[in-house]
Formats: sequence, structure tokens, C-alpha cells
Amino acid sequence: MKINIDKNLVEFTPENPDEKVKIEALWRVLVDCARFNKKMVPVGEYIPGKNDFARFAIEGMDAKEGDGYPEAYVEDDCRCYCQTCNKFVELKTGDRIPPCCGKLMEVLD
Repeated sequence: MKINIDKNLVEFTPENPDEKVKIEALWRVLVDCARFNKKMVPVGEYIPGKNDFARFAIEGMDAKEGDGYPEAYVEDDCRCYCQTCNKFVELKTGDRIPPCCGKLMEVLD
């Protein structure tokens, strides 16, 4: 993952397909088109050589409850959309239907 810092902006650029999937999942957790976006806040410390990672918590998300949406999965490759903001997403067999604008996206196909 490439990280670029420009003043108060931080850009994360995935460098392989696995990172692309993970940053897309993070985006879906943080961004809510209709309500309030969540924030990431640092937890603990990051000291190069001591830790190999930096840890963040997502504000407004209970770790025990997950994201608060029911877990629904698609049985076949399909396309889902949000009725509120008209966002589309392509899903593969077994993928979880993502939430958007306060509810789960609708399956098109």
C-alpha cells in the first residue's frame, strides 16, 4: 500500500488486488452517503522497529456488533445498487451485500 501525505490529506493507493479489496471494504465501513461518515482514530503507539503496524479504531462502530447490518450474501455473481444514491457494485458468488445510505444494497440481477 502506498501512502501519500499532502498537508491535511492522506491518500492510500492499493498496489495489488488484495489491497484494493481491503481499501474498498474500509471505504464502505467509513462512508455513509445519507448519514454521517465514521472517523478513524489512532490507538496505542506506532514506533518503527517495535511495531510493524499502526492501529486505528473506527468511531461510532461497536466492535461486538460489527457494522450493525445483517449479514446477507449473494448466491451468484450479480450487481447491487443503492436506491438512495444510485451507487452500483459488482459482487462475486459468496460476497457479502454491502450497506449504503443506512441500509443494505438491493440485488439487481
